[in-house]
Amino acid sequence: MERIVVCLDRQDFGFATTLLERWLGRVQPHNLDHRGLYLYGRSLVLSGDLRRLQGTFQDLMTAKRLYSDAHDVFTELDIPRRAAQIELSLAVVVEMAGRHTSAATRYQQLTGDERLGSADRALLWIGTDLAKDGRNEFAIQVMQQAAERFEELDEPEEWATAQQKLALAHRGAGELSRALAYIDTARSNGRFETPLQRVQIETAHAHILLTDPATRSAGNAVLDRASDIATRYGLKHQLRSIKNVRSSEECT
Repeated sequence: MERIVVCLDRQDFGFATTLLERWLGRVQPHNLDHRGLYLYGRSLVLSGDLRRLQGTFQDLMTAKRLYSDAHDVFTELDIPRRAAQIELSLAVVVEMAGRHTSAATRYQQLTGDERLGSADRALLWIGTDLAKDGRNEFAIQVMQQAAERFEELDEPEEWATAQQKLALAHRGAGELSRALAYIDTARSNGRFETPLQRVQIETAHAHILLTDPATRSAGNAVLDRASDIATRYGLKHQLRSIKNVRSSEECT
């Protein structure tokens, strides 16, 4: 399972699939003891993560089913923290499917959930959904609050992600100077070690550059780079986002 986690972090979906199928293909859940069921539930979650990271609509539907099955396992085992983490993953799937209002409601419910150690991330995602829904000013307030919490908790990676999200929210609000300042801060402080992280930061940077006619050429070059990485690693959801960025800017 540790090897699967490493594969998913590297977006090596092919090998992760082989490892998961090797285990899940022969297991019979009703024959498992408590520890075996726990490993089975974790494997279902990793399978859901695999599908979610690839991100086609069919992948998202499959991820939802896998997460729901895993939620049933951890509820049966009475492990509330794992169950709450899955509820957060299910909310992410709802967001990726484009149901932003519904996702924001779910995130809001989880921000005060004592089962979660990652409730502050839900607050950031609420801001993300608000921005995608066009409510950028409110989104900025929520994201700032999340960023302050990450700073207090000494979570530099989460803080850098919040700067990236804030950059896009300021872009949506028409504040390009602030957007560029925030994206520069994110790029300077984030680690971006995985292909997914690199695609996300490059896409966000390109989106801001494309908004200004003076930097549109540079934005297209950055977006091309993001597209190449996403294609190479099978990040289909990110490719869809890149296509949407191109389409939105071509219409302006």
